[in-house]
Amino acid sequence: MEREPGWITRATSGDEAAPPSLLATVGGWLGIAEATLPFIAFTIVWTATGRNVVTGGIVAVAISAVLAAARLVRRQTTQFALSGVIGVAFGAFVASRTGKAEDFFLPGILINAASATAYLVSIVVRRPLIGLLVSTVTGEGRAWYRDPARRGAYTKASWIWVGLFSFRLSIQLPLYLSGLVGPLAVARVVTGIPLFALGVWLSYLLLRNVLPELDARTGTTVP
Repeated sequence: MEREPGWITRATSGDEAAPPSLLATVGGWLGIAEATLPFIAFTIVWTATGRNVVTGGIVAVAISAVLAAARLVRRQTTQFALSGVIGVAFGAFVASRTGKAEDFFLPGILINAASATAYLVSIVVRRPLIGLLVSTVTGEGRAWYRDPARRGAYTKASWIWVGLFSFRLSIQLPLYLSGLVGPLAVARVVTGIPLFALGVWLSYLLLRNVLPELDARTGTTVP
């Protein structure tokens, strides 16, 4: 089936720069810092100050702001930084209003629940979300939906993300409901970037069978 060549094709032919690496998809080392340091700092400061939620929130937001400023200084995209600052600031606001430290992590939990639901619904209506996302990047438009093999692969890959977000919820939600702030912070970090990287890798293993361009770019073959 013919389709419009996207950036994967153009990248393999040398017409333009290669797509971002796995590290780049999470915003590089700064992205990793943005996804972990505010939550670690909040928990440490909250504990050290006698469970002062406001102080912990201020420190967390300040760290996010510094990391965002670092991106600006390095003239990098502010996409990750801005979303990080907004998320941390919202969590700090909620926690300061309720006085409960665990509410600092509530926005992330809600995002995971919404993401799991979105992927699940997309599978039920036979419009797997991974297909919509990947087709936007590759430039193939809606051609994938008329290809049973490709649509099936996108559906399987979407199930990976349903499982990923559901797994995060199964770990974080009980800790949140129990008010276990320290373990919740650890779970937030451990099930964050590492689990995301695993989801990307497993999705790649599924999709490279129906997206030869991926193997052409990486120079690998399917075992």
